[in-house]
Amino acid sequence: MSKNTNDREVILSIKHVDISFDVGHKKKFVAVKDANFDIYKGETFALVGESGSGKTTLGRAILRINPCSAGEIEFEGKRISGKISREEDRNVVRNIQMIFQDPAASLNERATIEYCVSEGLYNFHLYKDEEERIAKVDKALQDVGLLPEHKSRYPHEFSGGQRQRVGIARAMIMDPKFIVADEPISALDVSIRAQVLNLMNKLKAEKNLTYLFIAHDLSVVRFIADRIAVIHLGEIVEIADSETLFKYPLHPYTISLLSAVPMPDPIVERTRRAIVYDPSKLDQSGEKRELKEIRPGHFVFATTKEYAEYEKKLEEIEREQENQD
Repeated sequence: MSKNTNDREVILSIKHVDISFDVGHKKKFVAVKDANFDIYKGETFALVGESGSGKTTLGRAILRINPCSAGEIEFEGKRISGKISREEDRNVVRNIQMIFQDPAASLNERATIEYCVSEGLYNFHLYKDEEERIAKVDKALQDVGLLPEHKSRYPHEFSGGQRQRVGIARAMIMDPKFIVADEPISALDVSIRAQVLNLMNKLKAEKNLTYLFIAHDLSVVRFIADRIAVIHLGEIVEIADSETLFKYPLHPYTISLLSAVPMPDPIVERTRRAIVYDPSKLDQSGEKRELKEIRPGHFVFATTKEYAEYEKKLEEIEREQENQD
């Protein structure tokens, strides 16, 4: 397994990944363009952007649902994209699980909760006998705050929050190493969201999990993520740890996203104006943009001219922060 320069263990690596789809005769739509980032073991890495930016497409590529048209994805130092052996494919399914956005659509309405949660156990035969299987189901349900007697019920008998807990139990019962959480709280009531996020954090600590947390809401991401990557129209435009991204946002698209985060103060909220992202104001020289490290662990997608501007801006922000302190 590879290690980064800061000696943190890299569990998943995205290297120059393109994902495209055929949209007609000899035409292709490129959903993800030259994506590059590492996810460290034990962290929550958030992928943030608007609807249609390529977040879910990239998440599905990690699970081998969407094929990569270029580049490669590595898990624990081994390539998992493209053609791999059946054994390696099963290893991906076993160790990488997904929590889906819609808890109603992701569960089989005709199956009991017991079967929904047990499906992975059946497929990989991860139990000695029926007694052990049922014990594992009961434990998985208890871990997510449900009761063992719930296993005889059907998904439609539960609320949205409870159904999402079932989805989490179904993923956790496999004892995965890595979880792709695709907007796991966007379909839930606001009052339930914090409960599910707290549950995910609790299970992460107990089971030494690593999350790729896909979201469009930066206020949620700030609560749960260690590092954040911002994606716009399939391109990663900025990567930084959570605190740095909120304190020193550099790319205009990141600034635009942050300006749309609701403020709890009604007076500030009333006077605040959202900043609209205008790509025409970027450098139009035609130079190819690259993801460049502007500070340790802080990357921004820029041309040489833009990079110099961002560096100057960052120095100004840092000076302002020092004066305020």
